[in-house]
Amino acid sequence: MTTFAGTVLNGIALGSVYALIALGFVIVFKASGVMNFAHGSVLLLGGWTITATHAAVGFPLAVLLGAATAAAASGLLHLLSARGVRGAGVHVATILTIGVDLLLVTALARGIGPDYLGTGDPWGTGVVRIGGVSLAESRLAGIAVSVALIGVFFAVFRWSRWGLSMRAASADQEAAALMGIRLGRVRLVAWCAAGALAAVAAVFLAAFPAPGLDRSTGQLALAAFPAAILGGMDSALGALAGSIAIGLAGALATGYQDRLGAFGEGLPGIAPYLVMILVLLVRPAGLLGSKETSRV
Repeated sequence: MTTFAGTVLNGIALGSVYALIALGFVIVFKASGVMNFAHGSVLLLGGWTITATHAAVGFPLAVLLGAATAAAASGLLHLLSARGVRGAGVHVATILTIGVDLLLVTALARGIGPDYLGTGDPWGTGVVRIGGVSLAESRLAGIAVSVALIGVFFAVFRWSRWGLSMRAASADQEAAALMGIRLGRVRLVAWCAAGALAAVAAVFLAAFPAPGLDRSTGQLALAAFPAAILGGMDSALGALAGSIAIGLAGALATGYQDRLGAFGEGLPGIAPYLVMILVLLVRPAGLLGSKETSRV
């Protein structure tokens, strides 16, 4: 029972970090209709910036610099995709993000090298015991920070002018434009916010019990992509639900793979995609995604 409780807590902690990444996928898709496959490389860029600057400026300021760098890179990618393929459709812009991802990951891999880099986080290897269950302090911090940031995002989305514009643009872009909403600005803010959230997520993906940030850290964002699909690409709440489901699936697969024998070999790597496929077979639009309807 203790093993199960620890596994569930780790799954929730991991899912909360995935939620930051999945939320980035969703808000970019809601704002511009583009699947941003460069999101993982933007996450890696933000994390690398933190590792390169924390010794000189301290951890809090390094996180701010990493978030700003990732936000700027994501915003620049939006401008490139919006202006470079103007009139070509969102599918071309999506393909463009794949090319940018390859270029950025290659450049960062050379800068990072073969080593694991530390982010200078204050939690170190600290462990907290909760009712006989051990949990890394960084995991608890990840839950707290994710809840705080997601709460701020939903408050902004609900009550700010940008949030109102975002909701209007998601419902009907043509009508929103006729009402005077600057769609370009709304999209740019969404892309920048997604990049900043990804940089914060990089801190917790690299924190203990992980060995640190390396060239493959950006690939962990791919585990959050099924979470966004699972919850529904047009639903921010769905992204949260999907992230928790994917985090629990991954943690349970990791914790019990030895007991499953040959069937458990390699299961943690494919568990997010298995859960996504099973849910989409029942709900093609995702857990909370809206169904498209057409009038004939």
